[in-house]
Amino acid sequence: MVNCAQDCINGCILGEKCPNKEFAAQASDFIKDTSLDKMLEIAEAARLKKLTEPPKWIIPDDL
Repeated sequence: MVNCAQDCINGCILGEKCPNKEFAAQASDFIKDTSLDKMLEIAEAARLKKLTEPPKWIIPDDL
């Protein structure tokens, strides 16, 4: 089994058999069609949303 995050760090090793091929094309189109200013605007909106969310507490079941 291929761990894409580690094995494909220098490029996809599966080529045409890559299960993430569709997502790679979508990401490539997004990068090609979106200005850097728009990407920064999207990132800033996500950052502000995360800052305003209340903390999420995870309570273990065995307490």
